[in-house]
Formats: sequence, structure tokens, C-alpha cells
Amino acid sequence: MESPLVLGATVAAAAWSGRFLIGAWQVFKARPVVPRVQRFYKGGFEQEMTRREAALILGVRESAVMEKIKEAHRRVMVANHPDAGGSHYLASKINEAKEVMSGKTKVGASIF
Repeated sequence: MESPLVLGATVAAAAWSGRFLIGAWQVFKARPVVPRVQRFYKGGFEQEMTRREAALILGVRESAVMEKIKEAHRRVMVANHPDAGGSHYLASKINEAKEVMSGKTKVGASIF
């Protein structure tokens, strides 16, 4: 006689859990999508490139080592190379950013 009572309680608990999970899933799907990481530098270029701007363009820290700078430069150039449909202007800015970060160009000195 206890078996039908236990079986009924189990079915009721499963139904209540399913209802709760369906409601939680609908709330999860309705939440706004917020990007967690900002991947790219948003904004125009400054007249004279600073070390901060160069680091933002390459996606590295201002105190990054040369290996990280080279890896970041290669990654960004592959995505924006003129031969692959990218812009010549962006490619020149990416190369300028690498030069500023590596110390080959004085900060504040303009190429143009």
C-alpha cells in the first residue's frame, strides 16, 4: 500500500522540478546579452601615436615584452592585411603601433 503513495509523491516532485527548470530556462534565455570582454579598440586614431594607443591597437599591455608584441602584431596584421582585403591605412597604423611599442620610434614623433 505504500508503493502507490511513494510513486505518486515521486511523480509530483518530478513534475514540480520540471516546471521550475522550464521557468528558469525561459528567464535565462530572456536575459540581455552583454559582451564580457571588449576585444577591439573603439575610436579614432590620435594625431601622434602614444604608447597607450599603440598598446590598445595591438591588444597588449603597455609593459608587454617583445615576444607578446610580435605575436599580437602578427595576429592583428593577418586579420587586416591589405592583400587579404584589409586597409592600407590600418596596416600602416598597426605597423606604427609595433614600432612605438618596440621603441624604434620615439613616442610622440609622427611619421607623416
